[in-house]
Amino acid sequence: MRDPYEVLGVAKTASEAEIKKAFRSLAKKYHPDTKSGDKKKFQEVSAAYDVVGDKDKRAKYDAGQIDAQGNPRGFDPRAGGGFHGFEQGFPFGQGGQQGGPGSDFHFTWTGRGDKPGAGAEGFRPEDLFSDLFGSMGGGRSRRAQPQRGQDFEVETTVSFEEAANGGTRRVVLPNGEQIDVHIPTGLKDGQMIRLRGRGGAGRAGGPPGDVLIHVSVAPHPYFTRDGRDLKIDLPVTLKEAVLGGKVPVRTLTGTVSLSVPPNANSGKVLRLKGKGIPGAGHERTGDLYVRLIVTLPDHDDADLKRFAEHWHADYDPRK
Repeated sequence: MRDPYEVLGVAKTASEAEIKKAFRSLAKKYHPDTKSGDKKKFQEVSAAYDVVGDKDKRAKYDAGQIDAQGNPRGFDPRAGGGFHGFEQGFPFGQGGQQGGPGSDFHFTWTGRGDKPGAGAEGFRPEDLFSDLFGSMGGGRSRRAQPQRGQDFEVETTVSFEEAANGGTRRVVLPNGEQIDVHIPTGLKDGQMIRLRGRGGAGRAGGPPGDVLIHVSVAPHPYFTRDGRDLKIDLPVTLKEAVLGGKVPVRTLTGTVSLSVPPNANSGKVLRLKGKGIPGAGHERTGDLYVRLIVTLPDHDDADLKRFAEHWHADYDPRK
């Protein structure tokens, strides 16, 4: 994937507000529901915003700790998840002597264990050295205790529509495995999905770990969410506001006609029942709340000007 800043068309020094503004502009432009919609570009823009639109991820990306897709840099699936290679300093070489070929090395291990000081999949350095020196000295080695496998943590971003309607998203685990994850209907931003038993293998007969998927929901260019209800601002003409009538409005399932009553002011909220987030289980389906915004034309309108000049407005909106 390209550099997220390049995708959004902003400088690396851009503020959070500038990044958010750029994302919203591009999301409106490429959203699949629009005339110039481009699903591939919309997903690319959403993925870029997921990295640099998040304060912590942006800091990690700028520091080179994660790549443009939000994955840790330098990961090698063949290393088993947490092995970071050899470093100088281990005092034993060939035959236990120092200074020969292959001497002076040690290795480091990082990861998440279930005991203090534990590494990936419960690995503890003292266990290694105990087994090493025990076998060298002919002593008895301890029987390995069953240990639970490592939990794999993954972050992914889904579109607003995917979170609302549910679906399937493919994710890549730290060990390189790709799995398809079910996105439940009505998923919320920041919600975690747990896949039991799909993590790292256990040791000595211990149970496998879990996969923990932290899900972010990309913002929508038009809708905002309140529980299972949705909200949207709908621009209407002065004529539509005064006389009323049928006006098209977006919903998650397509465009429908909204009945605007006569003399509707800006800020008036109308409800479309059952047009919000679909219900799951015993939960109700949400509603869509439409706020009318009376909008004048951007250009000069001679007819509207003549009307206003001869209109005897007998009310004070500031009273």
